Amino acid sequence: MTAPTNPPHTTSATSTTSATSTTSATSTTSTTSATSPDGARLHTQVIDWFEDNARDLPWRHPDAGPWAVMVSEFMLQQTPVNRVLPVYEQWLARWPRPADLAKDAPGEAVRAWGRLGYPRRALRLHGAATAITERHGGDVPTDHAQLLALPGIGEYTAAAVASFAYGQRHAVLDTNVRRVFARAVTGTQYPPNATTAAERKLARALLPQDDDTAARWAAASMELGALVCTAKNETCHRCPISAQCAWNLAGKPDHEGPARKGQTYAGTDRQVRGKLLAVLRETHTPVPRSALDRVWHEPVQRARALDGLVSDGLVEPLPDGMYRLPATRT
Repeated sequence: MTAPTNPPHTTSATSTTSATSTTSATSTTSTTSATSPDGARLHTQVIDWFEDNARDLPWRHPDAGPWAVMVSEFMLQQTPVNRVLPVYEQWLARWPRPADLAKDAPGEAVRAWGRLGYPRRALRLHGAATAITERHGGDVPTDHAQLLALPGIGEYTAAAVASFAYGQRHAVLDTNVRRVFARAVTGTQYPPNATTAAERKLARALLPQDDDTAARWAAASMELGALVCTAKNETCHRCPISAQCAWNLAGKPDHEGPARKGQTYAGTDRQVRGKLLAVLRETHTPVPRSALDRVWHEPVQRARALDGLVSDGLVEPLPDGMYRLPATRT
C-alpha cells in the first residue's frame, strides 16, 4: 500500500500497559538519539516500513484537513479503528467544520457519538469546536500552545494535531509509541502506566531534526506499535527493527512489574452509564426517570451512574423528574 502524501496519522492506543522499570531509558538516550547512527537507522527503517504498510485511513487523505485529524484523534482514544470509522464519517458529513458543531447543542454531539464509549470525549470535542470558532475564526490553530489551550486537549492531542495535520516536529507519545520505544530502546516489555519524564526525554532524543521526517517518524512509529509491536501477540518477524530491538535481543524477558489487569465492562458503572445514555440518545424529547429505571435492575448502582452522568454534564435533569441530553453549553 502506498503511504499518504500529507502528514500522516495513525490510531492511538486502545489498551493500558502496566508499570515497569524506566531506569534504562535515561542512560539509553546518551547513545541513541536523532543524530546518532542508531537513531538515524531507526528512522529510515521504520519510515520505509510505513511507506509500504500504512493503512489507508480517511484522516490520512490529502483532503482530510486539520479538523478531520482532530476529530479522529478524539475518537481514537481507547477505541479501535473499525469502531471509529463509521461514526467518524457520519460526524464529518454532519459537521465538516468546527463552527458547524459549535452551532449545535452539546447533547447532539453526545447523541452522534453513539456507542464509541467514553462519551465525555464528545463534550470535550464540542467544547474545542466552540473555542476554535470563538477564538480562531473557525480554523484549527497551527500553534502547539494554542492547541494545548483548547478545552479538552492535552499534550498528546496537541502534539498529534500539530504533527499529523500541520507536519510539525513534536514528540507524539501514545501507548503504541511508548511500547515501541520501551522494547526497541530500553529493552523492557511494557512502558509504565503513565508517561514518565524519562520517556519524554527519550522521545525528544529520538525525534528527527527536520519537520517532515519528524512527522513521518511520529506516524510510522505509532503504526508499528498498532500493527506489529502490539501489546499481545507481537509479530517480531514482520518488524523492520527486530534485529536491533533491545527487548528482542535480550530474549524477550517477561514483564517484572505488577500483573497487568485487563479492562472489564460487564456489570460496571460504565455499562450502566452506557445503557442510560442509550435511552436518551434514542429520543429528542425529555424522558421520565421511570424510563431510565427500566434499563438496569440494581437501584443503587443505577442511581450512582445517573448521578455521575449529571455531574459530568452528559445528562441534564429537568423539573418533574425528567432527563435529557445536555442542551446548554457548559
